[in-house]
Amino acid sequence: MSDASSPTETEPPRIEFPCLYPIKIIGHAVVDFQEIVVAVVERHTGKITSELISVRRSGQQRYVAVTVTIPATGKEQLQNIFEDLKLVEHVKMVL
Repeated sequence: MSDASSPTETEPPRIEFPCLYPIKIIGHAVVDFQEIVVAVVERHTGKITSELISVRRSGQQRYVAVTVTIPATGKEQLQNIFEDLKLVEHVKMVL
C-alpha cells in the first residue's frame, strides 16, 4: 500500500526556484566552445562569474563538457536556455 501524497517513481524531482542550477553542455572541443556556450547562457541570466563555470575535456581531447551553474529563476528560463544551446553548431548534448 502506498501513500497517495508521496511522489511516484516516474515523477521527476521538483525544483524550487530561485536556485543555483548546474547546466552541463557537451560538445566538440573546438576553439572558443566554452566562450560560445557561456555567452548563450548569459543571454538568459546575465554575467556568470568564472567560479560558476567548470570545464572538463575527454580523454582523447575530442570532446569537452562545460558546466555552468546559473541562478535559475524558473522553468521557462531553463527551457529557453536548453533550446538555445541545442542550436549551437558544436553542441552534442545539454544536461
